[in-house]
Amino acid sequence: MSDSDSHINRRSYLKLAGSAAAAASLAGCTSGGGEEETTTTESGGEETDMEETTTTESGGETMGDFEVTITQGQMPSGLDPQDHRETPTDIVVLHAYEGLLTRDATGAVQTALATNYERVDGENSVEFELREGVTFHNGDELTAEDAAYSINRVVDPEVSFASPQSDQLAGVAGAEASGEGVVTVTNSSLNPIVFSEFATYLDVMQQSWVEERSKAEVGQEMNGTGPFQLESYTEDEEVVLTRYEDYWQEPAEVSTLTFRAAAEASTRVNQLLAGETDVVVNVPPQEVQRVNNNEGTRVAAAPSTRIIYNAMRYDVEPFDSVEFRQAMNYAIDLESIVQNILGGFGATTNQPTLPEFVGHDDSLEDYPYDPEEAERLVEESGYAGAEIELNTPVGRYLKDLEIAQAVAGYIDELPNVSATVRERDFGSLVDELLAGSIEARPHWFLIGWGEATFDGGLVMAALLASEGTLTTWQDEQFDSYLEDAGNQTGDERDATLQEANAYAHDQAPWIYLNQQFSVYGVNDAIEWEARSDERIDVYDMSQK
Repeated sequence: MSDSDSHINRRSYLKLAGSAAAAASLAGCTSGGGEEETTTTESGGEETDMEETTTTESGGETMGDFEVTITQGQMPSGLDPQDHRETPTDIVVLHAYEGLLTRDATGAVQTALATNYERVDGENSVEFELREGVTFHNGDELTAEDAAYSINRVVDPEVSFASPQSDQLAGVAGAEASGEGVVTVTNSSLNPIVFSEFATYLDVMQQSWVEERSKAEVGQEMNGTGPFQLESYTEDEEVVLTRYEDYWQEPAEVSTLTFRAAAEASTRVNQLLAGETDVVVNVPPQEVQRVNNNEGTRVAAAPSTRIIYNAMRYDVEPFDSVEFRQAMNYAIDLESIVQNILGGFGATTNQPTLPEFVGHDDSLEDYPYDPEEAERLVEESGYAGAEIELNTPVGRYLKDLEIAQAVAGYIDELPNVSATVRERDFGSLVDELLAGSIEARPHWFLIGWGEATFDGGLVMAALLASEGTLTTWQDEQFDSYLEDAGNQTGDERDATLQEANAYAHDQAPWIYLNQQFSVYGVNDAIEWEARSDERIDVYDMSQK
């Protein structure tokens, strides 16, 4: 979105959003539905389009001051890049830590700490060749041993701890330094999306630095290779990063980067308009005009890869009944929620996989709003008179509380079900979701999931497979679909994932809600465009 497109009405935005989503789909789902190109690629660190600023002096000396403050809905849960599953944390740590591969703003795979990558040994293994001259923030050089350790720290719980990110590298069995600057990654099978995974996940850490510290210390300090290094961290209050002058690319134009949080959207918007912050997340629809009409601020928006849904635990009453779960979907007017609560800044869903993703089944239709059918199915389920409580975060997602209140309100209107809302701190809710077992999770909750690989298989593996990181469902038939897809490529894999989506639609483990659009408020003094993967990449920011 160019500067001239920043001040747009909703109708124009929705047209732009559709085009951007299609572009992101093409960029992220190449080679026949997820089977990736294996051609070796090289990079001299020239992928970024940011021009050298006039304040940069010869010899790489310090650039001028350019301070930026970002206000999210939540603070990071910690600073360990491999010990979290939340986007607010990811947005912060990705400024200090980097991966072997990355993605550009369109979703296309790009080299990062690795310059070359290819399949080897019958294609069940892959090799990465590391970039030379990369240093961690403590001055030590990046080695192949560091990269291999970082991979193993995620996929092997015996290396350091049980990382909640292990499924993000699904199919990766381990890694080793196989030569100077060369890392060999072993897959448990073909792993058709291995490069897509590494382009989205896996932040590289220094082995000796991690091993010299306790788990708590790793979560309070930072030592990456990224364009920003940690200046100070006040838990639940503020993270301050400063420009890393010895970055392997040109130093960032931004000199000081501060992250803060405000759960209430109105608070964030007021801070932006008052000049107290420069970028705010999740601007609600009713505030868009106020931001655009204010002198010195604008709205930047993009369709995201995030699905918002209500999970229902299959192992507890009344959600152990397929009929009851289906009834919950019939009970809500999803189109009204998207139009009236989100102001059209969203799209309805009917399956775990978004339209832009590999595996989406275009033939599936939304559950219609049919309170009478919902009432009938509740009776059929045997759970008439059920009382249910919806756990929801506040301020984490666009209009999350309002969506939860609407869902519970529609269901409570049924004569044979009572529904209420319980507001939850996002951090405490996530702790329950990551507790490691279905039994530790709330019976019914609102949550969002962003999958920047554009792959429906990874979404379903994490959220619905029996061993999934956040699963609330166990079903042998569904698991068999995902197992089959894990050994397939191209159109065959896409077709199997479509079957899995159709099965999940019918079994209704979720109340299917909306695709979230990312809507930001931005200081006009900053040159920056919103991305579909929700990343706020400050390295790409410049002063107007």
